[in-house]
Amino acid sequence: MTRIALLTSVAVLAAGPAAAQAQRPVSEVVVTAAPYALSLDSVTTNVDVLKREDLDQAVAGGLGDVLAGLPGVRSSFFGPGASRPVIRGLSGPRVLVLTNGIGQIDVSALSPDHQVASDPQEAERIEVLRGPSALAYGGSAIGGVVNIIDDRIPDAYVAGLHGRALGSYSTVDEGRQASAALQAGLGGGLMITADATRRVADDYDAPVDQISTRLARRQGLASPLKDGSTVVNSAVELTAGGVGASYVGDGVWGGLAIKRTDTDYGVVAEEDVTIDLEQTRVDARGGFDLSAGPFAQVKWATGYAEYKHIEFEGPDVGTTFLSDGYEGRLELVQRDRDGWQGAVGAQGLARDVDATGTEALIPSTKIREAAAFILQRLDRDAWGVEGGLRVDRRSLESSRGDRSFTNFTGSLAAFVRPAQGWFFSLSGSRTSRAPTEEELFALGAHPATGNFEVGDATLDKEVSWSLDATAHYGSGPWQADLHGFYVDYRNFIDLVDTAAVDADSGFPILEYREGGAEFYGAEAEASYRLWQDGDRSFRLEGAADYVRGTTDAGPAARIPPYSLTGRGVFEGGWWRGMLEVRRVGYQGRTAGAELPTDGYRMLNASLTVRPFGAKSDLRLFLEGRNLTDAEAREHASFLKDVAPLPGRSVRAGLAYRF
Repeated sequence: MTRIALLTSVAVLAAGPAAAQAQRPVSEVVVTAAPYALSLDSVTTNVDVLKREDLDQAVAGGLGDVLAGLPGVRSSFFGPGASRPVIRGLSGPRVLVLTNGIGQIDVSALSPDHQVASDPQEAERIEVLRGPSALAYGGSAIGGVVNIIDDRIPDAYVAGLHGRALGSYSTVDEGRQASAALQAGLGGGLMITADATRRVADDYDAPVDQISTRLARRQGLASPLKDGSTVVNSAVELTAGGVGASYVGDGVWGGLAIKRTDTDYGVVAEEDVTIDLEQTRVDARGGFDLSAGPFAQVKWATGYAEYKHIEFEGPDVGTTFLSDGYEGRLELVQRDRDGWQGAVGAQGLARDVDATGTEALIPSTKIREAAAFILQRLDRDAWGVEGGLRVDRRSLESSRGDRSFTNFTGSLAAFVRPAQGWFFSLSGSRTSRAPTEEELFALGAHPATGNFEVGDATLDKEVSWSLDATAHYGSGPWQADLHGFYVDYRNFIDLVDTAAVDADSGFPILEYREGGAEFYGAEAEASYRLWQDGDRSFRLEGAADYVRGTTDAGPAARIPPYSLTGRGVFEGGWWRGMLEVRRVGYQGRTAGAELPTDGYRMLNASLTVRPFGAKSDLRLFLEGRNLTDAEAREHASFLKDVAPLPGRSVRAGLAYRF
């Protein structure tokens, strides 16, 4: 049976939602899909929503690690300190990471060892959209969009004091994690908020030696140990916190928030290199209702950040990265006219990026962007259409050249609901992405990836044509989703091995080049409630994904292999138990000097107890991850052959909401 056939079988018979997304409420509104309200069962692409309860029990790690169990999503895993989501085999600038709809204003997309400047524990919810589906937020998001939504600026008034708290401990890294958030309604529509997150972990344990057997053979080293090891320089210490205030009146709201992030973490690929990251960020958001005219509401958001991270080589400063700038957006939301919804908006960005020191790959660069967009949707219950257009102008100025790009992005979709519980859609899009400062101007050794990278200031914009198909069914004991996609790239920008070696660093020389490429694949998830008696139930869940990428130079780099996940979930009212088996396949279709990666099978389990009853606000949880202590390596990671995923771990914690 082929892998595609296997995916289809799993989708129909036993596939299900990812662990963080069991029994998702399909009527829930998706904030990121459009400025107007869209329910989860009506979006024309693959969307997952992780709410606060999911995040409480998510792995204590970076953004990529928290999302890695979702279908079509993996982690760039550069140790516990740095990870970004890899969506449908794409990462870096092709995956847009937002905070409340505004960009991170960091340098996490520049290199896989750079941490995202927002921790998942700051969020009240995280929305993940696959493919070029969030046109309102940026045409460059060809892979997808991840929106970290916090509650520092409330848009609804709630009287009194309420909040949440979380604490946990994990054995694999002696990890300690705590987070808390408070909101207070002071009367007169005034609300104030405060939150804090703290995560500390030592070097983590792995079931085998850091070096893979394949890499040891290539380098002529002794056979790696098979009785476990500690992954050196993988410790992390993170502190983040913020305060906010907002006013919520009759048809109007607005507020201001400020947050600070400080992180120190080790760079696993380099034993004596650590990164000290600092960001101070100010956000303002608001909106007001309109009583007349075609628009019902005006919404606006702005963010300003000062970012610095220093890479230390032992006690000495090696490289310093700076990123300062602001981003803003304005949206005019149309009135709903018998199923016709829409919005128009504008977005602006000004960011200055600089790097100094031994690994300063890019020159000081000024980035400016202005964009306008329009989205329209007509929903006639049994059928509907939607579409959008976006135009943006992006300029980059540096000592190695100045470039400007005008990008046009458009999408069109049609959907039908032929019977109760069924939803089918087909969407097409044309996206345009301007090259990044690294792709245009990079020049130098990059120890984090082990390459000497050379940019090309003459690169053209990257254009893709994509087709997405979605099928959703939800009725009675069944919930099922199947998504297929195909993307054809013109001027796909890729790092290509030149077969030359840099004399000083000894690294292979790779150049950014453009050419053709195609990606296709599928994701499937479903659940079936096998038994229910009152508030007790047992259901079967599963998930599956597959992606294949090819460029003019051959197989695309670091494309994840297929994965299959199956689990059983028992809900007992005041307690919940889950047993999960996850299978990740062998990846032998590699690019350039890339080594194949063996597949693995991982066993996970969890138990959650509400000691004071099913509606109790206090939850105690106990989780076991990788219970068989399997060797697991993430093919999407640059570190896969020098840093396996963590070994057997038990995590215990409590979460309280009031």
